[in-house]
Amino acid sequence: MTTSSAALREPDPFRATRWSPRVRWRLAPWWAKVVAVFLGARVITTVMVLVMASLQGSNPWTRARPGYFEYANLWDARWYQIIWLGGYPRELPLTETGQVAENAWAFLPVYPTLVGIVTWFGVPWNAASVIVSLAAGLGAALVTYRLMSRFLEPDRALFAVVLFCVAPVSPIMQFGYAESLGLLWLALALLLLVDRRYGWLVPVLAVWAFTRPGALAFALTLGLHWVWRWYTRRSDPFPMRQRVLAASVAVFAGLVGLAWPGVVWAATGELHGYTATELAWRSAYIGYQELVPFTAWFQSADWWLGQPIGPIVVVALIAGFAVTLFLPAVRRLGVDLRLWLASYALYLLAVFFPQSSTFRLLAPMYPLVGAMAVPRSPWYRWGMVALSLVLQLGWLLIAWGIDGRDWTPP
Repeated sequence: MTTSSAALREPDPFRATRWSPRVRWRLAPWWAKVVAVFLGARVITTVMVLVMASLQGSNPWTRARPGYFEYANLWDARWYQIIWLGGYPRELPLTETGQVAENAWAFLPVYPTLVGIVTWFGVPWNAASVIVSLAAGLGAALVTYRLMSRFLEPDRALFAVVLFCVAPVSPIMQFGYAESLGLLWLALALLLLVDRRYGWLVPVLAVWAFTRPGALAFALTLGLHWVWRWYTRRSDPFPMRQRVLAASVAVFAGLVGLAWPGVVWAATGELHGYTATELAWRSAYIGYQELVPFTAWFQSADWWLGQPIGPIVVVALIAGFAVTLFLPAVRRLGVDLRLWLASYALYLLAVFFPQSSTFRLLAPMYPLVGAMAVPRSPWYRWGMVALSLVLQLGWLLIAWGIDGRDWTPP
């Protein structure tokens, strides 16, 4: 039996659907989908930033209507450039009243070093800082997918990446800040912890500790992880080799978490040089005070809201967060991610003074996007993306754009 020439010319009704964009998307490898999501999110953010830059007036950092790369290096981004060009001060600068002033020791050296290396290839600093941040942000998105895939189905893991990429503070991943690099090390550390590859945590923690603060919180996570594994050792064997290795890495994390204050002490001769430097940033709110753990949130609430509302709000936030950790969607993320969330929250509660930088400092709690990615309703997912983009624009308007004597740094 032969096929007629007319039949050969007859169109295949399934050909159009076989290679439709939807089918191609489904067949694409996971990393290609993550790259597409990340780049698409950054394009949307870039449009927002360019519009804001076109409306930006002259300010201490830029001329009026700056270009993208110049506008992406406002605020603390300049401290990293100062570090690369001039290093850290040997003597801590003082205010007229004799208090330690804001200075470069508040910023860690890995990010400015990487950006500086890129400038060796003839790339201007402003562009180099964005390149490093974008590369690190993409790396963080790729590792986040692998992390989420340990607990979620592929479509949910990918939507968690979507939420990560369009999060309200996600523009920081394309600005001259070290956040995206810190998130990359955090994502790698969490993935290694979940996979129980303790030895590989050592180099990751060593670099992370000199990129962004957080290694101390991870040391607590490792300690709690050890306790949990010992407690559940009958149902989940915890061999002696793993016990020793996990405990050793926890101690190492604590040591590298304290290393930078030690470096500041050795370089300046001031034992409390690092904490005094960090406290300088909150002096505009409450003046110069000693660092007393677990008081800053109540001091901030009192400054912003007054008595008795301020302390009540702080207690309510603590209680609400504790309940959140036990919600079914959050429990799906496993014990280790929840231990990190609890540890980092405790770290912030102990040392951080809430102000306009709070939203950026909450970014390391991003594993919660895994819980937010559980519902599959299209209306819910599109609504979450739309809400995130609106909040992203709000964050840019509040924290990034400069209006006169601005007091809301990102």
